[in-house]
Amino acid sequence: MSDAHGGATPLLEVDDVHTYYDYNYILQGVSLTAPAGAVTVILGRNGVGKTTLMRSIVGFTPPRRGRVRFAGQEIQQLPSHAIARKGISLVPQGRRIFGSLSVVENLMIGARPGENGTPRWTLDTVYELFPRLRERTGHFGAQLSGGEQSMLSIGRALMSNPTMLLMDEPSEGLAPLIVREVEKTLRQLKEIGLAVVLVEQNLPLALSVADTAYIISKGRIVFAGDPEEVRHNEEIRIKYLGV
Repeated sequence: MSDAHGGATPLLEVDDVHTYYDYNYILQGVSLTAPAGAVTVILGRNGVGKTTLMRSIVGFTPPRRGRVRFAGQEIQQLPSHAIARKGISLVPQGRRIFGSLSVVENLMIGARPGENGTPRWTLDTVYELFPRLRERTGHFGAQLSGGEQSMLSIGRALMSNPTMLLMDEPSEGLAPLIVREVEKTLRQLKEIGLAVVLVEQNLPLALSVADTAYIISKGRIVFAGDPEEVRHNEEIRIKYLGV
């Protein structure tokens, strides 16, 4: 499989994945790689298969054909909880926090020590990343603003101490000021070397943090390469992203 990361050892490999919802053929042979310590961005218009790709990786909608390898092991046949234990954590589209649980309960619900047993992410380190959550720790999820819910969703995913973080539209529905906070968070995660696969409609945000960009159109990868090429190639942007 070609490697858009210029030979970097892939942590995640998606190889010729075909995924259906009932009879709807969504992913039509998607292949991509994502290395450790980098941000891999997946771009595309609404409805082209980006969320389905994330669901295929984490086991919510397993592919009918193709392979998903993580740290060298095939995971496409595993249940989602086993994939999570391998070290993949998802920040889902729409955030999906638990409105009837407090901030601290939301954070603790998925807490795991991680691979080596020494967690990088604890309540304290999540609160260092998101001081606002410390202030709101006793509040219910339903009482939080959209920006606070976004922080909580990311913090909850980090509490499992993943090797790779999948983020599906983390800036969706957020005010521009909060989007800048999401960008700052992504930069901090990048600095500490966490592998991130980011699905994002906000092109400036995505390209500002991306090491590699993929574009999906109608269930297929139509571009893989340097984010700067997306930034400067108007034809690609208009044809596949509508911007």
